[in-house]
Amino acid sequence: MEDSVQSAASAMDFDTGVVNKAQAEERTQRITSDLRCEILHLSGGENIANLCNTKKMTKKTYSPVVCVEIPATGTMATAEFMNAASQGKVDVIDKYLADGGNPDVHDDLKRTALHRASLEGHTAVVQMLLEKGADINFKDRLGSRAVHWACRGGSLGAVKVLKNHGADLNIKDKLYSTPLHVATRTGHSTIVEYLLSSGVKINSRDREGDTALHDAVHLNRFKIVKLLIAAGADTKIQNNKGVTAVQEVKQWQFDIMETLQRLEKLREVGLVPPENNPREQ
Repeated sequence: MEDSVQSAASAMDFDTGVVNKAQAEERTQRITSDLRCEILHLSGGENIANLCNTKKMTKKTYSPVVCVEIPATGTMATAEFMNAASQGKVDVIDKYLADGGNPDVHDDLKRTALHRASLEGHTAVVQMLLEKGADINFKDRLGSRAVHWACRGGSLGAVKVLKNHGADLNIKDKLYSTPLHVATRTGHSTIVEYLLSSGVKINSRDREGDTALHDAVHLNRFKIVKLLIAAGADTKIQNNKGVTAVQEVKQWQFDIMETLQRLEKLREVGLVPPENNPREQ
């Protein structure tokens, strides 16, 4: 099962808020694309072509006004419920649940309304879903819980609500990524700071053996690097390639120096145009 997940798609900067159905659909498609890029960058995985084919089949099966990620067994009421979670429409959520709707209905990637609301930072919806019995530990196809999605979307409010309802801030997905890994990769320093203040395991390693510090260095998240080191991150931990976070810094510097030197040599033999003089300010 892990092999089938590897090319399903990790962190993706996300906009917040969706004000109409057209924007909601566009937002969903962009999130799906960014997530696949994040996962592919970290380690590859499930056949993207297959996922695309699945989406095409879904589009053919349902009305054009329905989000492309509604569940295969869903009704229009279910589709409205899922879209309402992305848009923060508490009244629609309340009516659906009052009519006996399943709070854990999910789309083709097994993302529930709680996942969507957590990503978009709709804390009132997150609160309502949890109070109405939504499974806080429901896993999507990548094994991500709602707290992973809240960290991915940068919603501190959603993270706090989930924590207050018992969410495990050290939980790992199928790539062994913790919420701290996710918040680091997506550059949400406020979330990282909150997680650290909540006492999360700072040196947890993902499937590649990388800690959050490895990720922060690799992605040039300078502010997060400082937060992690100040909180006591171990700079000597080696990943599966035997590389520490400090060594990644040195490698990055070496690569830059090597590139600049190679560029200068090309310029000397006329293969690269000379630098323009900087404009006077």
